[in-house]
Amino acid sequence: MTALTDLTAGTWTIDQTHSSLGFTAKHMMVSKVRGTFDDFAGTVTVAEPLADSTVDVTIQMASVNTNQADRDAHLRGEDFFDVEQFPTMTFRGTSFDGETLRGDLTIKGVTRPVELDVDFGGVGTDPYGNTKAGFEAETEINRKDFGLTWNVAMETGGVLVSEKIKIILDVQLVKA
Repeated sequence: MTALTDLTAGTWTIDQTHSSLGFTAKHMMVSKVRGTFDDFAGTVTVAEPLADSTVDVTIQMASVNTNQADRDAHLRGEDFFDVEQFPTMTFRGTSFDGETLRGDLTIKGVTRPVELDVDFGGVGTDPYGNTKAGFEAETEINRKDFGLTWNVAMETGGVLVSEKIKIILDVQLVKA
């Protein structure tokens, strides 16, 4: 297993084919709905010292995928992401201490600071000679903080969609 110190300074890009950007929301307050964004790109600039590293990620909101076409269409519409007006979500990481990535998340034109708990998976070389690094990261946001306020009250109490959304990232980087 490699240590975080094996992550060399320089520019790394997200390997989309080996990465996943997902989310989980409570549905009817009794179960979870999971989804992903299938179109995204980004770079990580590893600095010395590591705390000065930066992250720049852009997610295409129309690529939301919950494996249910009607729900995905609703999420793309004005009630949620309004992809016609706000086609992208961005994350700009501003510091990393080896465990916590801090940065600014922008959804629907609203920017808020977030902290992601990061677990470093290691560095290795693939069969084609590319240097790769792996990370898992999680955070939880309140969707209302980003203007995502649509909901339906349930007759039995509670609401259709939770305010808290868990963001789950599995990212493989390739050294540029």
